[in-house]
Amino acid sequence: MSLDATLSQIDSDLPAALDRLMALLRIPSISTDPAYADKCQQAADWLVADLQSLGIKAEARQTPGHPMVVGHVDGDGPHVLFYGHYDVQPVDPLTLWGRDPFDPQIEETPKGKVIRGRGASDDKGQLMSFVEACRAWKTVHGTMPCRITFFFEGEEESGSPSLIPFLEANKEELQADLALICDTGLFESRVPSIITQLRGLLGEEITLTGPDKDLHSGMYGGAARNPITVLCKILGNLHDVTGRIQVPHFYDGVPELSDDIKAQWDALDFDHGTFLGDVGLAKPAGEQDRSALEMIWSRPTAEVNGIIGGYTGDGFKTVLPSKASAKVSFRLVGQQDPHKLREHFRDWVRAQLPEDVTADFHGHGASPASQMQTTHPAFESARSVLGAEWGYDAAFTGCGGSIPVAGYFKSILGMDSMLVGWGKDDDQIHSPNEKYDVESFHKGIRSWARILQAIR
Repeated sequence: MSLDATLSQIDSDLPAALDRLMALLRIPSISTDPAYADKCQQAADWLVADLQSLGIKAEARQTPGHPMVVGHVDGDGPHVLFYGHYDVQPVDPLTLWGRDPFDPQIEETPKGKVIRGRGASDDKGQLMSFVEACRAWKTVHGTMPCRITFFFEGEEESGSPSLIPFLEANKEELQADLALICDTGLFESRVPSIITQLRGLLGEEITLTGPDKDLHSGMYGGAARNPITVLCKILGNLHDVTGRIQVPHFYDGVPELSDDIKAQWDALDFDHGTFLGDVGLAKPAGEQDRSALEMIWSRPTAEVNGIIGGYTGDGFKTVLPSKASAKVSFRLVGQQDPHKLREHFRDWVRAQLPEDVTADFHGHGASPASQMQTTHPAFESARSVLGAEWGYDAAFTGCGGSIPVAGYFKSILGMDSMLVGWGKDDDQIHSPNEKYDVESFHKGIRSWARILQAIR
């Protein structure tokens, strides 16, 4: 079946597709703020109506939080589940926006036309690129390319508290051959990328207590144990001089890259000098026997995200504090077990405590890494067709961040996820003046049509 007619339909319908996206962007579906609960419901209802206009059996399913939108298309061939989220991040501070974040407009910029507004890139524009590809296919062929389940979440930007219970309660209905997730971007804003591995995330908050009250550093300094000093020493021991993490058993389950994936990454010709230079740095830190790209995509990390203790206000106070605390996060890869690692880390901290200092711990999430099996034929089929749209051969890449839903699809629904998206590095997601290139939206729609044609 020729794809030309579908691509032509996408091109001719682009103005209407942009109008539909603008309508969705005008709904301030901020999931983390209870004041916007009705707007999240409005966004869910808008998507249900849009899917129903394509003949898709769709409905908004209520949860203890915001609704899930579920739609089904029957058909032959493979069964895919498409996931996106319709909720968005808060917009504060408003003073940093150039316009009302929920009054989206198309702006001319030195880099071309962009859609400016909250959710333009993350994730409403990405979500609608798939819906628009299905719309064009239905218009041309009268049917959808294959069996599709649409699954749109309304709490991704607020921790997805309803997601796991919903997946478990609707396991049979939501199972498919493969999940498609469009919440990622192009490599260096130009190369189409299919993410095949995501790092997991473990968060730990440590509080050390020494004396039972803050002390005068002149009266007690030198004789009393200072928990800030103890904490800094422990945190300083996290890495050795080569950047290797020193927590016992930390590297259990950390795999090496396959030769094929390493060759693809090398071919990307990643310039770590520019990457670091853009943020005022020059030399890669971390494990010194690894490339910067390996460290970002396929190696685990231990990072101190915040530290506090004693007096931190204006001026000076000669206090010897009672407590000191730090927030430490670990990005995980391969088969690293976040729950075992939590215990290894806590034991490692306790083993370094001197007399008169105690430690309390508070966990902040524990999600394992996700590794996609690229042996599924859809992965290579999708990779083979994206170059025709973007002018660069697509690559299987990693992602330094964490997208827990991919792991949940694997552990609860038993299916791998193909993560592919059209965002650019300068889209300013989660920040003021978020944007999505009109070209990314247009080519994204065409790309989904190519992928559906290839895997059907």
